[in-house]
Amino acid sequence: MYKHPLIDRDKMAPSEALKILKEGNHRFINNLRMNNDYPALLENTKNQQHPFASILSCSDSRAPVELIFDQAIGDIFSVRLAGNIASTDAIGSLEFGLKYLKSKLLVVLGHTSCGAVKACCDNFEDASITDVVAKITPCLDLEKTTKDQRSSTNMEFVQKVSDLNVKYQMKEILEKSEIISNLYEKNQISIIGGMYNLESGEVTFFES
Repeated sequence: MYKHPLIDRDKMAPSEALKILKEGNHRFINNLRMNNDYPALLENTKNQQHPFASILSCSDSRAPVELIFDQAIGDIFSVRLAGNIASTDAIGSLEFGLKYLKSKLLVVLGHTSCGAVKACCDNFEDASITDVVAKITPCLDLEKTTKDQRSSTNMEFVQKVSDLNVKYQMKEILEKSEIISNLYEKNQISIIGGMYNLESGEVTFFES
């Protein structure tokens, strides 16, 4: 965000933060990524950080949020967990990013062909992975349109569950975090869900 020097982060509206992410993703998918002066960024951020967006996304190695939104050091407070699940630790991290680092936007970002969602669709269990899957499982009941082939072999079903999972984790955050829900109710932040397409590189944001 240091590439936007005319925008005062303290005065930035949540809509501006979303616009910056959309512009960055457009540059990414069109191979127009901006050049960054990393020594200058390191100098500017060595004593403080002021990320304009906090993003809960999946740990998948193919979906690094700084790259897909063409942002640099100090721009995004990134929380990554398999299945972009709103665990207690994830929510606590987001609370820090939003309340104390003053991020203006919270994004819950899923992606296509998510391995954690596929595992959930197949009722997969193994050690602590079971705990991750359990936090997505409620979305299986929420998806009522698919009657047959309710497994990872049905990619349409997987995508429907993935979309529902993003919305479900957003709901979990608001219900479990008084800090975030208060910021949201006071219009100090916005919350939006999105889906990253592993094939095209495009992020589609959900309608509010």
